[in-house]
Amino acid sequence: MAGIRAAASGLVLLRPVTFVTGNAKKLEEVRAILGQSIPFHSLKLDIPELQGEPEEISKEKARLAAKEVNGPVLVEDTCLCFNALKGLPGPYIKWFLQKIGHEGLNKLLLGYEDKSAYALCVFSLALGPNVEPVTFVGKTMGKIVPARGPNDFGWDPIFQPDGYEQTYAEMPKAEKNKISHRSKALALVKAHFAEAGYIFQIEPSTQGD
Repeated sequence: MAGIRAAASGLVLLRPVTFVTGNAKKLEEVRAILGQSIPFHSLKLDIPELQGEPEEISKEKARLAAKEVNGPVLVEDTCLCFNALKGLPGPYIKWFLQKIGHEGLNKLLLGYEDKSAYALCVFSLALGPNVEPVTFVGKTMGKIVPARGPNDFGWDPIFQPDGYEQTYAEMPKAEKNKISHRSKALALVKAHFAEAGYIFQIEPSTQGD
């Protein structure tokens, strides 16, 4: 099986996990949350944009990525879901944001009293091209507000998590990373790696990527 081999003491990954992303801000957050708990390096891949439910999209992306790198991969899909719109934009938030921006996203809810929303993060781990991916889901409840804070990370300026007066964009990074949808999903990823007893063999060429 490409990328992994069995061992008496557990499962040995022949190389670190490839985290598939071309988003520098996302990578920064993942590194900050995971620290040194899981050896990984990042790689940008051109994976087709898929349609469907968030977990199925994430799983299929993991399958495609594992085939391309021929080894263990971790992919992430992030959704912003408006309750008044029954979960939309959901996994298509990236395209909505590109087309209509923060103001347009707010306008989608003009006709609704319900401004509540939730941020959803789905990580999928595939240990190799022939291994069924495992998913990890994190969710943070909040509401959609007019944009506030630095405009340098997606839809963070319009999402205000429940229990806070600040949007994601206004929050200190360390504080956001404690309560975000991404941190909740990554906590499950870390727990999975710890429980599975994976052992990493670090290749010099992949360190420091």
